Amino acid sequence: MSRIVRCGLIQASNVKSPAEASLPEVRQAMVDKHLKMIADAGARGVRILCLQELFYGPYFAAEQDPRWYAFTERVPEGPTVKLMQEQARRYELAMVVPVYEEEATGVYYNTAAVIDADGAYLGKYRKNHIPHCLPAFWEKFYFKPGNLGYPVFKTRYATIGVYICYDRHFPEGGRALGLNGAEIVFVPSATTSGHSDNLWRIEQTSMAIANGYFVGTNNRVGREAPWNFGEFYGSSYFCDPYGQILVQGSRDQDELVVADLDLELIQKVRAHWQFYRDRRPETYADIARDVL
Repeated sequence: MSRIVRCGLIQASNVKSPAEASLPEVRQAMVDKHLKMIADAGARGVRILCLQELFYGPYFAAEQDPRWYAFTERVPEGPTVKLMQEQARRYELAMVVPVYEEEATGVYYNTAAVIDADGAYLGKYRKNHIPHCLPAFWEKFYFKPGNLGYPVFKTRYATIGVYICYDRHFPEGGRALGLNGAEIVFVPSATTSGHSDNLWRIEQTSMAIANGYFVGTNNRVGREAPWNFGEFYGSSYFCDPYGQILVQGSRDQDELVVADLDLELIQKVRAHWQFYRDRRPETYADIARDVL
């Protein structure tokens, strides 16, 4: 018997440059764009929808400027999560909503709130792995490493996990999400051509194979002024537990990428590839050390 869940990924270009508009205007323009795309998802029968990393503005870690601290909000009390709870109720879809979270003054995280189809706030994931090594990816200026582990969330339609962008380079968290019961792992991202293209189709399909679950990963599109440091190449996709890409978005267009995921395939794949049965956790203790 099939257990099919229609899922969606939004990939979108930034609307207004912070060099030409105030930060509240920059934010509102992106929120307005996403409200239209969320309405489209509702009309197309999407049941679980993932927005892109830091969806309500440009990828501001292209510079190190404390003005972006004004983009933070509390989770779930902040206005963006509250608005998305309303959208979830309206369209009866569960949502992954990546925002810039303020836990306390000066304590900020790259966070994804998870909302159920009735608008209930289920919890949040905080990005665990924070890059600060490539030109224009200065995230340690803005974010503390996550401290909530690798939770999963039981939505009305499926049990889901979240991994955010740079996290995908670290397979340990992907395995933890599988062990915790994730059926679908969403990976909202912001990555550019020139350094990650060859990894984009490999790492996340490999994570799906190794852990026997579906992966949905999205990436913004276009160049973002005033920095213009690189081109976000979209290519958002869903893959199944065999690592097969089911649908993939364009490299340069705003798009809602939709796929019907048959969750019954998870049981079939795990009966075939017994990776969980054949694990040897008692031999893995050394990987938790800094140096072997």
